[in-house]
Amino acid sequence: MERTFPALLARMQELRDLQGIIGLATWDQETYLPAKATGARAHQLSTLQGLHHERLVDPRLGEVLAWAAAQPELDADQRAMVRVLTQERDRAVRVPQALVKALAEAQSRALVAWRQARKEKRFALFQPALARILALRREQADAYGHEGERYDALLEGYEPGMRVARLTPVLTALRDALIPMVAALAAAPRQVPELLQGRSFDAQAQWAFTLRLLEAMGFDLEAGRQDRSIHPFTGSTHPMDVRLTTRIDEANLLSALFSTIHEAGHGLYEQGFEEAHYRTPIAAAPSMGLHESQSRLWENVVGRSRAFWEHFFPALSAAFPQALAGVDVEGFHGVVNRVSRSLIRTEADEVTYNLHIVLRYELELLLIDDELPLEEVPAAWNERMRRYLGVTPPDDTLGVLQDIHWAWGEFGYFPTYTLGNLYSASLYRAAERALPELPGLLRRGELLPLRDWLRTHVHRQGYRLPAEELIRQVTGGGLTDTDFLQYLRGKYGALYGISL
Repeated sequence: MERTFPALLARMQELRDLQGIIGLATWDQETYLPAKATGARAHQLSTLQGLHHERLVDPRLGEVLAWAAAQPELDADQRAMVRVLTQERDRAVRVPQALVKALAEAQSRALVAWRQARKEKRFALFQPALARILALRREQADAYGHEGERYDALLEGYEPGMRVARLTPVLTALRDALIPMVAALAAAPRQVPELLQGRSFDAQAQWAFTLRLLEAMGFDLEAGRQDRSIHPFTGSTHPMDVRLTTRIDEANLLSALFSTIHEAGHGLYEQGFEEAHYRTPIAAAPSMGLHESQSRLWENVVGRSRAFWEHFFPALSAAFPQALAGVDVEGFHGVVNRVSRSLIRTEADEVTYNLHIVLRYELELLLIDDELPLEEVPAAWNERMRRYLGVTPPDDTLGVLQDIHWAWGEFGYFPTYTLGNLYSASLYRAAERALPELPGLLRRGELLPLRDWLRTHVHRQGYRLPAEELIRQVTGGGLTDTDFLQYLRGKYGALYGISL
């Protein structure tokens, strides 16, 4: 490689292109891949991951990055590109290529085992694949290096700068605030009835309404698409090719609605980077917690608000005239905010959701440190469900097998959901200060002003700044649970008629 910024930029673009193809192959694996092609896709992903790793750890790239870091004439964005790619490469050079390829193949095989285990409701069918994933992740964490907790090395890949020593007190304090809040809401004299129980909602009508929501939120369907998957997710091959998936259940209208809104929040972020940054390392969120803040802001703070449904409920009622017979906007708003000690994380309400995350985080710490035998994981899961949420899964599919993340090998990801919830409340408060007319806009279904505010202050910033520094710049404060707990107490205290 020449020691010029154009030569370095060309390598950056090549690496992003490879990541895009890997993302496309992964998205296809979850949507349209024929059942008999899973073995072939495992090999393909392994090869692609290996090629990406090889290009990233190239010693010549390291030399040019070191040279570029010392060049005073680079502008701020170019320096950010050099900084971010250097951080990525510094981690990658510590991991042997053979381990990268082994992980890619193990992840593909684990997905197959996870699906079969879910089908038969037997964790034991997934256990060998999970054991392989864990062994490789421990090896990877040790290769990265860590000063104390092995988990820190994996957490760094999703939430740069975050450490167990800081994260555990945040999650523990939140857990201890939420458990009595859940109990108080369960005992409240005023309860929210489950008005949608036993009703059936046509799948095609659900699909059509989710597309309407995407359009209202400003998701560009000419630069993206929505499909279906077991577990909703967002994949981006490029800001002009952003893939969303949703889950449709004819017995559960809310699953599709809020899966789509959630994933669209991610998708808007991916479509919102500066065009000048495309195919560079800073066309990216600085952390998954910040990425999750966008999905949680749209799904919960906006999508579960009374103002939002004052506009959209009449259209929803028209789409399901029989299924929603007898339900008005007040009743529907209550249903979408009903607090319930439920089994499924992705369908949990805002109050109980983070208890699901704490459970997974605590188990992940034990698993990465090899302090919990795999055969005991379902029992450990169920025990925490009883302690934190007061419910016990009737089978493994509704319990320990419900999430795809461990099959993907994504140990360290779950805490970012809670960080996203905390960031989302702070960002929305900042948006309200900047857009005093925001409640009225939502009541009129005018969602683009909020999208544009987020695009300016969050999306287009890309990875110029670390996540918490960006949050501090936008909101005036860093990571805090104050805004989130204040939001929950105000909203749910009013809904249930009690003081929280």
